[in-house]
Amino acid sequence: MSNPIISLSEMTDFQSKEDEFSPHHWYRRMLKQDPVVYNEASDSWHVFGYDLVKTVLNDHEHFSSERKRTIVNVGYISEDDNNNEGEHHIPDRLDIHNVDPPEHRKRRSLLAKAFTPRSLRLWEPRIQALAEQLIAKFAHQPVVDIVEAYTSVFPVMIMSDLLGVPSKDHHLFKEWVNQLFLPSTHTTFAEINEMKRTAGEEYFKYLYPIVVAKRLNPGEDIISDLIRAEVDGDQFSDEEIVRTTMFILGAGVETTSILLANSFYAMLYDQPGVYAELRNNPELIPNAVEEMLRYRFNISKMDRMVKKDNNLLGIDLKKGDAIVAWMSAANVDERVFEDPFTFNIHRSNNNKQLAFGYGTHFCLGAPLARLEAKIALSTFVQTFSRIENVEGFILEDNLIPAAAGQSLGHLPLKLYT
Repeated sequence: MSNPIISLSEMTDFQSKEDEFSPHHWYRRMLKQDPVVYNEASDSWHVFGYDLVKTVLNDHEHFSSERKRTIVNVGYISEDDNNNEGEHHIPDRLDIHNVDPPEHRKRRSLLAKAFTPRSLRLWEPRIQALAEQLIAKFAHQPVVDIVEAYTSVFPVMIMSDLLGVPSKDHHLFKEWVNQLFLPSTHTTFAEINEMKRTAGEEYFKYLYPIVVAKRLNPGEDIISDLIRAEVDGDQFSDEEIVRTTMFILGAGVETTSILLANSFYAMLYDQPGVYAELRNNPELIPNAVEEMLRYRFNISKMDRMVKKDNNLLGIDLKKGDAIVAWMSAANVDERVFEDPFTFNIHRSNNNKQLAFGYGTHFCLGAPLARLEAKIALSTFVQTFSRIENVEGFILEDNLIPAAAGQSLGHLPLKLYT
């Protein structure tokens, strides 16, 4: 049987961490030369063009989410998981990622109410207060590591709060997320899987008593929402809820942390004049967030399995083939975005970016991520008149591996009030 993990390193062959962090040259080449290509080393097809990516993500009759191989190695495989086919720790009744419609719609609806506009309006004051609280801690420092002090802490505190667990323990959640979402290759799989198993067991032991207590006294949080939810007259078990929150926490922390860190990098190094523009025109921030997602969120991709033979992408695909849709490459497709390799917060159509996916599996947490990014940036630019990069910063030395790709481990900057 083929390996359950599709190793992207065998497809990309980047020569440095910086190449992976800023893969625009590679995306440009693939879009022009190989918009659909088979990679023998990973035994998988890869799709880069905008319209082709949308087809893969939206046509669940031909491209299924019920796959045997995946690029996302989340959680761990335990010794009793005999079929050894990827992630086994999201309860079936709450797994919205590895299922197709119509079952997908039923499961998604159980989680969707936590991310409605009404819920976001209720959460907005809490998110705003957390941004102000974190900024106050470093507001008078001349230099700050914005990743360590802000962008890596902000999302985990928000998710801890929204799940309904003590925010004082947010550092524990960050450590667990870092380990549970670690990427692995064929050679490192066993070692990293053991690290993930340890982190998963620690997380379970911590959260299980909290879920039990909330069942007796539910509040206004995601865990309580899951406790109240019913499927065909059945409620979720405490274990199912714990396992589901592990995924929600990870998905809500990892991607938003990277988006925020990359946003500051873009304002320091891609277009240094953007910060002053946002400071003077904060109404531009929502559009700036969309451009960050399009241009600087270079790590967005999803995998599918070919459900039936077809040539919808212009090549013959066979049932069972693994296929990876590179949304971040689609986001720099010049057939959709004019001058795509330029960072431009005034771009009129950057809301067409596919960073959060497309179709039935569009990211459930996208509205929350956008809200967090808007508040994080707005609160920051209102506090500081300008920022500057720190001399001697070497990008290659400050990148660390994450589930989605290389991410910033540190980003020092100068602050001016």
